[in-house]
Amino acid sequence: MSELLWQKPGVQVDAGIQAFLAGDDVLLDREFFLHDIAASAAHAEGLQRIGILTQDEVVGLKRELATLAEDFRSGAFVLDARFEDGHSAIEARLTERLGDAGRKIHTGRSRNDQVLAATRLWLKAQLERLAALAQAIAKIALDRAEAEQALPLPGYTHLQRAVVSSAGMWWAGWAEAFIDDALRARDTLALVDCNPLGTAAGYGVNLRLDREHTTQALGFARMQVSPVYAQLSRGKFELAALEALGSATLDLRRLAWDLSLFTSAEFGFVALPAQYTTGSSIMPNKRNPDVIELLRATHASVAAARTEIEQLLSLPSGYHRDLQASKGAIVHGFRRGLAALALLPDLLANLAWRPERMRAAIDAGMYATDVAVEAAIAGVPFREAYKAAAADAEAAGQGRAPEDSLAARTSPGAAADLRLQALRARWDALGMPTA
Repeated sequence: MSELLWQKPGVQVDAGIQAFLAGDDVLLDREFFLHDIAASAAHAEGLQRIGILTQDEVVGLKRELATLAEDFRSGAFVLDARFEDGHSAIEARLTERLGDAGRKIHTGRSRNDQVLAATRLWLKAQLERLAALAQAIAKIALDRAEAEQALPLPGYTHLQRAVVSSAGMWWAGWAEAFIDDALRARDTLALVDCNPLGTAAGYGVNLRLDREHTTQALGFARMQVSPVYAQLSRGKFELAALEALGSATLDLRRLAWDLSLFTSAEFGFVALPAQYTTGSSIMPNKRNPDVIELLRATHASVAAARTEIEQLLSLPSGYHRDLQASKGAIVHGFRRGLAALALLPDLLANLAWRPERMRAAIDAGMYATDVAVEAAIAGVPFREAYKAAAADAEAAGQGRAPEDSLAARTSPGAAADLRLQALRARWDALGMPTA
């Protein structure tokens, strides 16, 4: 490892302590490295605009930063244990190639300032990806709701057969859920889309940094004005991003639970494409819905990441090294969450219903609510109609078909009035996915 920027003369750095301090920074910073390079280029431009760097120096720095980014992408440069973290790797490379110009890149910055800028850019990219995935999932659900709105499907409450429902109602529920998830990701993106670059360690620096320029250069919507708040927002913004992700993975978990039940032999409502199942290592007679089960498990990782960061935030104002631990949490949470959500569009597009099994599961008692409501419409007080329907529930289905029940379900959003046009208008208002 090269000499540490903060190392004091005559003080020997203990290898064990330094390893503990560094933690997994070098590995984690691989996730943020390209963003750190981009922020360093913007910072160099800002330093040139206030006379700290010459035009030739900034041209050289930007050239070498672009080369470093390309070398990192190609594998020619590896961020490894030679470096304390990604920031020190950038500075070491620039110093090696450019000498004093490379040493100047850290002027007006702190390592905390650097990681804030890099992780903020990274969070924006993750939220854009989350919004795009949620939009894609909602679109498939909308399309299938329209195509299959009259396909009868048993409706359950308390895991018990309750009423006649439809595939259209099932799909419409997930369509609206993931439209909301996309909106929440967009709203959270708007919250975090502010530039912390130039706030140093939380108190600014005695330079008139051109923070407006770096805000524009890095594509932020606004500048995060207060250096103190830049520190207060670290962890808070990460938590908000994980909450937006958790909104989608919570829906994913419940959807996966439905499919876990619907694909079981006891239900048999859904057939999965073969690639979403695996064979048993001991039972030759079965295929396991492993993909669905691991999709179901994904939210646990997101919730764990959220809890880890929440526990870090029991701190006074200002920068604290504790916050270093937030990097691992967001990387783990988003890596697992987005990977799971990315599998969902194709899965939903290709699952197949088994209409004969769905129809066979609709028993006579599932029409009892229809009988009670019809009596209420005819003037019988609902409580009396309810008791009469309950007393003769086994006869409730006589002369009835699932399609009749669906056609009579006219309340807004129900089977006969799914209001898919309203959901599609909300989806259209999201605009085209950006990632």
